[in-house]
This record gives sequence, structure tokens and C-alpha cells, in this order.
Amino acid sequence: MVKWAKERDPASPAQYPRRAPSPPFQPGSARGAARLELKQARILLVDDQAANLGVLRRVLERAGYLKLLETTDPRRAAALFASFQPDLVCLDLHMSPLDGYGVLAELEPLIPPTTYLPILMLTGDSSAEAKQRALSLGAMDFVTKPFDVDEVLLRIHNLLVPRFMHLELAGYNQALERQVRERTHALEESRLEVLERLAVAAEFRDDATGRHTRRVGRLASTLAERIGVGDAELEDITRAAPLHDIGKIGVSDQILLKPGKLNDEEYELMKRHASIGAEILAGGRSPLIRMAAEIAHHHHERWDGSGYPVGLRGDAIPLSARVVALADAFDALSHTRPYREAWPLHEVLAEIFRQAGTHFDPRLVAAFMTLPHIDLM
Repeated sequence: MVKWAKERDPASPAQYPRRAPSPPFQPGSARGAARLELKQARILLVDDQAANLGVLRRVLERAGYLKLLETTDPRRAAALFASFQPDLVCLDLHMSPLDGYGVLAELEPLIPPTTYLPILMLTGDSSAEAKQRALSLGAMDFVTKPFDVDEVLLRIHNLLVPRFMHLELAGYNQALERQVRERTHALEESRLEVLERLAVAAEFRDDATGRHTRRVGRLASTLAERIGVGDAELEDITRAAPLHDIGKIGVSDQILLKPGKLNDEEYELMKRHASIGAEILAGGRSPLIRMAAEIAHHHHERWDGSGYPVGLRGDAIPLSARVVALADAFDALSHTRPYREAWPLHEVLAEIFRQAGTHFDPRLVAAFMTLPHIDLM
């Protein structure tokens, strides 16, 4: 049998909603505990004798504790504990069909090891053996029946004070962790914004519109989504792809803006932009920056292993770099550059199809051919 104090509906434990996060605890405040509203504590009472529950409930209500839940069936204690989320459990030791030791054993896995959740044993057995066993199972204090009213209220108060201090400190720690996460995110966002500006600045040197980076990012995102990349990785590819050519900052204008074909020496210098980009982005802590470094370093690798700067082959090339390689090539061929005019769309698509299995991942090419390319130009 389960009873709610003040004749609450026993079928509606949800009338006590989950506790809202505690306000930040102020370490070192001598009045911290005094401000706690201990009378708002949720107390679960478990005793197989209804008369005993009635006495304890009246004592607690008169003292101002009104959020009480009680049961005479110890087998229901664990389920009630999970739904009620008490701040304190008052538990009889000798009960039937499940004694207090059995209830403690059922409650133990429900209480996280980092949580302070006091359990007060109410028992007529004051033997050292009984106390030691109960303490080993998680009990924190004892009151001997028949109990003194003042004593039981003092013990409950003394158990609730550290309970509420623990909750406030946990709330304070959560607030600090949230602030750290927010500031770390803000720093990463600021760093990424600076890098994006650098990428656009580099792109302006051989793309008068400065839109190449954005187009490559959009197309890489669309292609990655088409092959089923997960949401988190998809977002990283979308934001990291525009940084693929950031290493061009380290390439001279004489090479970058040369209208004709590069000679062998100039081409070797141009190829260094992949390694330069990786060095600029190296050491990032976030997955996004690490992916950006990966893309910058390997987006000129080729499926057959003839690319640069490492000469990776096939699946050894990171997927993000393979996706960006195809998106970059499509955009470069379909738009005018200082050294040549734009190709017609049908010629661009034919060239990409021809390069499947040599320059590009064949699976990506197959997916790419299903995209609305005209809308992405």
C-alpha cells in the first residue's frame, strides 16, 4: 500500500516534477546551508506497519515537511525511489516480505556513486551487527524505535543539510562546466572565423569573386549528405571544406596569378600549398579544425595514388578529402580562372566521369552524377 501525505493522489507521483537545477553555490559562504529550504525535501517513508508510518508522517508534517511519500510494501520501494527522486529515505529494518537489507540492496544501483543520498534506518534492533550490515549496504544513520521526536527531527535535519549542499555544489559545478564549454566553443568559433577570413583572402588572389570557397563547401556538403555521412561529420565537412586552399597564402603571386601553364619548378612550389595549409591548421583541439587540416593536406591526393603531397591511394585518403577533391575540381573547371576560361557543364561532367577510379573515388563520382549540378554552379 502506498500513501501520499495530505491525501495526495497515489497514482500521480508526477505532481512532484523533477527538481530544477539548483542556483550556483557560493563556496565559502557561511550562510549557504542556512539558506537552503530543507522543508522542501522529498522524503520516502518505508515501513510495513501502517501505524508506524502514520506516527512518523505526523511528526514530519508538523515540522513542516510536506513532500512525503510512504509505502507499507517494501517491494515497491525501489520503483517509488526511481519516480519520486527523494532527498532522504526513512527505512524500517525488519519488514516482510522484504527486509530493510533487501531494500538497501535494491536501492544501491539506483544511487549514482557521486551522489549523496542519505538513508535513515528506523529500527528496534540496536545490535552492532545489524548496524554494521546496514551501514555496509548504504545506510547513513540510525534511530532506535520507539524514537524520540526531537531526536528523529534533528537527525533528519542533519542528513538533509549535506544533501542540499551537495545538490547546490553539483549545480555550481555544472554551471562552471557549462561556462567552460561555452567559452571553449566561442574560442573555437573565433579561431574558425579568422581562418575562414584567411581562406577568403587567399582565394581573392586567384578568384576575383572570392566565392570559390563557399561553393566548394556547399557542394562538398551536398555530396557528403548524398552518400549518407552522419549529421556531426556532415556539419564539420560543410564548415571545413572552405578552408581547403588556405595554404595558398604561402604561394607567391607570380605563380598563383600566372596566366599560362606553370613550368615544373613553379608547379612544385604550387603543390606546397597543401602542406602549408596543413601546417596552418595543425594542432587544433576540435574535430572541426582537425578535419580542416586533414582536408587541406590531402585534397590533392588521387584515388590511384598519383596525387600529392603524400601519394595516398584509395580508401587511405580521408573521406573528407576525397569529397572536397571532387567538389574542388568541379568548381575549378566550371568557373573562369586566371589561367583559363570556364568549361561548359557537359564537358566538366564528362571529365569527372572519365577520372572515376583514377583521380576520384568511383563511389563518389556515381553519387555526384545524381546531384543537381546546375544549381550548384
